[in-house]
Amino acid sequence: MTSEIIENYLSDSIKSFRNYKSMAEKAMAQVSDEEFFRALDEEANSIAVIVKHIAGNLRSRWTDFLTSDGEKADRKRDTEFELMDETRASLMERWEEGWQTLFNAIEPLKSEDFSKTVAIRGEPHSICEAINRQLTHYAYHIGQITFLAKHFRSKAWKTLSVPRGRSDEFNKFLAEKKARGETQTHALEAPAEFEAKNN
Repeated sequence: MTSEIIENYLSDSIKSFRNYKSMAEKAMAQVSDEEFFRALDEEANSIAVIVKHIAGNLRSRWTDFLTSDGEKADRKRDTEFELMDETRASLMERWEEGWQTLFNAIEPLKSEDFSKTVAIRGEPHSICEAINRQLTHYAYHIGQITFLAKHFRSKAWKTLSVPRGRSDEFNKFLAEKKARGETQTHALEAPAEFEAKNN
């Protein structure tokens, strides 16, 4: 890969991580503390448990990203699916710390770093493979958070995607931006920009 392609890939990956984090936080902001800890059934994970798991994964995968295995020896993954004395505030503090660990690891990456190999559970990954693995993993769980928040809010839910019944209007909005020569918004940010324009 050329340096320009790597830089574009890295820039888009960082934007995607930031946008998925923001999407989850916008969803969580709509739920009460009781809903934050509520599971749909005894086999389901609550938003709180998902937050704890993502935070644990973030810390493990991105601490010393280039120099140590992404599955840290001190990680107790199974306990990420158990709630002890955690509060919403303490879990959100772990969430922030985990995401900051990711950004501290990924933002300084240089083109030459992409020739390196990192390990996750002893298995070698290229830098792109490691980033993609985590990007898809977090998107999966953030989809769960969004689903739960939307379920709890029901008709009071404030959409985080293209509003139902307004796809044509949204496409027109994007086309008009392009015709004006404006910078295209990242795909995960565009719905929020569309909503802000119409409110």
